[in-house]
Amino acid sequence: MLCAVCKGKGLCGLARCPITERFHALVREKPVTAYSGTAPSVFIGSSGYPSVCGGPLLVHDSDHPPAWLAEGLGIEDIVRLRAETIRGLSTIDSYLDQVQEIAIAPRPVMVDAVFDRPVRFQPDFDRVTAPVGCAGDIASLAVLDHPPTDRAVDRVTSDTDLPAGEGCTLLHQSGIDVYRITPLMTAGLLGRKRKIVPTRWAITAVDDVVSTAQKKEITRYAPVPSIRLHAADLFGNRIAFLLIPGDWRYEMIERWGPRSLWAGETAMVVCDREGMKKTGYSPITGAYYSARLAVTEYLSRIQRSARVIVIRNVDPSYWAPLGTWVVREAARRAMAAEPAEFSSLAEAVQRAAHFTGFPDWDRHSTLLPEIKTQKMLADFGLA
Repeated sequence: MLCAVCKGKGLCGLARCPITERFHALVREKPVTAYSGTAPSVFIGSSGYPSVCGGPLLVHDSDHPPAWLAEGLGIEDIVRLRAETIRGLSTIDSYLDQVQEIAIAPRPVMVDAVFDRPVRFQPDFDRVTAPVGCAGDIASLAVLDHPPTDRAVDRVTSDTDLPAGEGCTLLHQSGIDVYRITPLMTAGLLGRKRKIVPTRWAITAVDDVVSTAQKKEITRYAPVPSIRLHAADLFGNRIAFLLIPGDWRYEMIERWGPRSLWAGETAMVVCDREGMKKTGYSPITGAYYSARLAVTEYLSRIQRSARVIVIRNVDPSYWAPLGTWVVREAARRAMAAEPAEFSSLAEAVQRAAHFTGFPDWDRHSTLLPEIKTQKMLADFGLA
């Protein structure tokens, strides 16, 4: 976790941060004092909340992770793109109307931005947000085009009597993905008492709110008919979902291998679980909610319930913190794949260990022993 706190300040004792150095090596453009081009989204920082700073993300790109994967971009390609992305910085009140126009637009909009001084290399990265390499203090900002927004987005953002959580759920049910919902929450366009929300908080909040609503829906469905294993690998993140017949339970076991991004010489394992209610913020942070969203989307789609164990193992090839979208997209990829089915739980546990390269994951699970010993109504012919 030191890297997330440090962000290149040298807290680890190294003369130069290896992550920051690799970002810096990929910045090809010289500092600029103005920008004319697309603004695909907005970014609001959390420092000093509620007196926060932020503004548009300025980059000739969609800022849409599924598009990066569709284009076949690798981790270095994405880092290069994000290293050249500029965070426009100002007090939010100064350019709130422009920020909200950018957030509500269905596609990147054209803007003209002028900075107080040349844009500086100031990487911002953590475990939740996609990294951004540069920052510039905005002197002026103009939005040049105003594309019509989606009907669902217009309807929800116009309803000031609709709670923010219900708005997120309605948007998702209307086919609006979380990547579009998050900027709306960030820019203060949802809810009754509308507030600016830091981007990293909004990402997790949207994943949490949408998947929590889907959990309630899932409880009405019959259990999956067999023990299933869904698995996928993305940028050194091996993730497996073990779906076991039963009512909704969820557990995530996350391992960072030796010398991987957030671990030292020894592996670091973090676990968390829930039933119908989740108490407190997960120690796994945003990845817990992103993975949960992928599996609730899947169970809602097939109209089944399950007891779910997620195993994530991260190796050193995942050298840059790209954000929880990596977990969300790896999880969605896993859930879209044809599952392996098993007649015994022991075989499924072994297969999950083999795929993830995490041989003793089961000893970290508290849900697995319950499943092995707990009887269900079906066992008595009462389901």
